[in-house]
Amino acid sequence: MSKLAQLQRSAELFARTERQIAISGAVVEVTPTYFRTAGLSKFVKLGDCVGVETARGEMLAQVVRIDQNGVIVKAFENNSPVGLGSKVRFVGPIELLPHESWRGRVLDAFGRPVDGQGPVSAGLKPYYLDAPPPAAMRRTPITKPLRTGVRAIDAFTPICEGQRIGIFAGSGVGKSTLLEMLSRAGGFSVAVICLVGERGREVRDFVDTVISANPGGVVTIVATADESPMMRRMAPLTATTIAEFFRDAGASVVLIVDSVTRYAHAAREVALASGEPPVANGYTPSVFADLPRLLERAGPGEDGVGAVTGIYSVLVDGDNHNDPIADCIRGTLDGHIVLDREIAEQGRYPAINLLKSISRLADRVWTSDEREMVMRLKSMLAKFEETRDLRMLGGYHAGVDAELDRAVVLSPVVYDALRQAPKDPPAVVALEELAERINRGGG
Repeated sequence: MSKLAQLQRSAELFARTERQIAISGAVVEVTPTYFRTAGLSKFVKLGDCVGVETARGEMLAQVVRIDQNGVIVKAFENNSPVGLGSKVRFVGPIELLPHESWRGRVLDAFGRPVDGQGPVSAGLKPYYLDAPPPAAMRRTPITKPLRTGVRAIDAFTPICEGQRIGIFAGSGVGKSTLLEMLSRAGGFSVAVICLVGERGREVRDFVDTVISANPGGVVTIVATADESPMMRRMAPLTATTIAEFFRDAGASVVLIVDSVTRYAHAAREVALASGEPPVANGYTPSVFADLPRLLERAGPGEDGVGAVTGIYSVLVDGDNHNDPIADCIRGTLDGHIVLDREIAEQGRYPAINLLKSISRLADRVWTSDEREMVMRLKSMLAKFEETRDLRMLGGYHAGVDAELDRAVVLSPVVYDALRQAPKDPPAVVALEELAERINRGGG
């Protein structure tokens, strides 16, 4: 960094500090979910941060509503000791200073280390959490396949570099295990993993497994279930911003967010605290506006930079795959992988429902012969599943329907070939391996 650039940076920081000191107010209302402040209405914008004086020192909060009676702010901490008259000072929008050395580290939603390995280095260029996605007409076309090593995905729902795909599942169906397998996929330079609202024990297990498998190539952002909704809402924004930093440096990045549903839950809590009315299943209009803004930031970058491949888990409430949040996310992404509880109960993992899962960019990966093979296999599996009850009741007789006879023989072979444990070696050429198993199984 040149001396002139250092002086310019110092001048900017000094000017920003001057503005922050000059603009201040006080707390005039305290509730369990928000604080109202006076004296800041003319100087702040939605999303700006303020510092609130407390008995434990200054606490950071974010502006969530502005009106003539004051500014409503919501703290990033739980159980904050704020009282009437507490001094409030303007801080400004949240910014990150990502750095290459963040690889291999575990950070919180502010980019602060939580792994006990000391402080992290700060980059020179600030990145803002509310950055817009790349312009649609300047994005690089998606053409390059990304091999995940998971046979069921590479064969039936292949992913491309820069694609955004969702994993839809109820609780306890193997969603986190599948994400762990995907995080070890080759073909990318760095992985950015965001764990939102997870249990602390699961976070430690997941991080230890993933980082040990890919040391120096993973940045992990964590906001556990006991943290405030403000931290849980901010964590995916932080992870996406870090992914954009590596993308701008020319890297191929995989961004894994587990889960977007918990981000939506946190956004709903914040919106309700600001007085926004609910419109669907308790969700407010801003939640349905925030989701596309978050998801659209992943994908291919502009010419000359890298790409962010987004893999988002969606926790469907009560196994209802048509709830408003799941439906909104599914319509925004480039494909969806559905995990089925009935398949998991059969002990078949990963519990992917091949007939309900789809990749909208699969045709950019398959050859014409591969596409024909997959379509024939799906048709065969559909016939096998449609007649399951009939066969259980003894209504099936071999020799009556040749297609059904073939489905009865080969469908179990396909299902068995797609079984894969986390410690199994990754698939290299999934469709070729599957065809070989079918040929052996068909006699």
